[in-house]
Amino acid sequence: MKKSRVLAFLLPAIALAAAAPAAAPSVVQRIAGPDGGWDLLSVDPAHHRLLVARTDGVMAVDLRTGAVTPKFVAGARLHAVFAIPGTHLGIATSGQSNTAILFDSATGAVTAEVPTGASPDAAIYEPASKTVWVMNAHDGTVTIVDPATAKAVGTVTVGGGLELPALDGRGHLFVNVEDKNEIVEIDLARRSVMKHIALPGCDGPTGLTYLSSGILVSACANGVAKLVRASTGTVAGEIAIGPRPDGAFADPARHRAYIPSGGDGTLAVIDTAPALPRLIARVPTQQGARTGAVDPATGRVYLPTARFQPPAAAGQRPRAVPGSFEVLVVGG
Repeated sequence: MKKSRVLAFLLPAIALAAAAPAAAPSVVQRIAGPDGGWDLLSVDPAHHRLLVARTDGVMAVDLRTGAVTPKFVAGARLHAVFAIPGTHLGIATSGQSNTAILFDSATGAVTAEVPTGASPDAAIYEPASKTVWVMNAHDGTVTIVDPATAKAVGTVTVGGGLELPALDGRGHLFVNVEDKNEIVEIDLARRSVMKHIALPGCDGPTGLTYLSSGILVSACANGVAKLVRASTGTVAGEIAIGPRPDGAFADPARHRAYIPSGGDGTLAVIDTAPALPRLIARVPTQQGARTGAVDPATGRVYLPTARFQPPAAAGQRPRAVPGSFEVLVVGG
């Protein structure tokens, strides 16, 4: 066959291959764990470990082998957990003891407990000051924890039911206020509230993430995610998601953001490369999968959940089916 005819044959095939869409994400693995409640989770890249805040402590999963350590860190009614970058420490918030628990991120041994406000929930590490900011859900305050000294070094009064926070890297902290349907902007240096950003059409904002484009993505319980320009506090658009989300998180390296919704068991996959993010997929997961974390090394998403029995009576919460807790792994 002549060279020109070979090229004529190959070029259309190459073009078709280039145009073929990437495989849609799906649940590729399920990691079983012990029964019990759960809340937020994170990936510890240094130890290749997934950390899950649970009602009876921190559950750890070895991301290389899938091995589960049910009580890697001792604690009760935990809500958030993560390894603190640049240190040998991790931190978890306890709604039972109203403390932030500091632990050795290699061994899980508790090193200190720092008093916080009422019902500490979400938390975030602020690298410029090397402090952890803890959102106290029941008294509307933020406790500032210095992990190096294991002490609370400040408090910011915000008001309302505080949910997940996000940092813009320019000296500002944003936090969803669930019962006021707003985002509050905090000046980190002054430790004071700068602005209240109303979220019209958003009922019960929980998950929040900040994108490099300057857009805040706020997940709302009524099945939408609001897109807010952080610099101006203006709502720039919205994305349809599932009901009852409780998390929002980004994977900057792959220009993706994710919002898991426990009400319908879907994972919203958002393309963050455009100036205004857009929805590109709603991946079926499992009802109850409402929080999650992404591994920056692999891009895999981890979603804890369980199967549930119908409520015993109207108005009661459904109970998890014994032996059904697991962590779903979503990959491409």
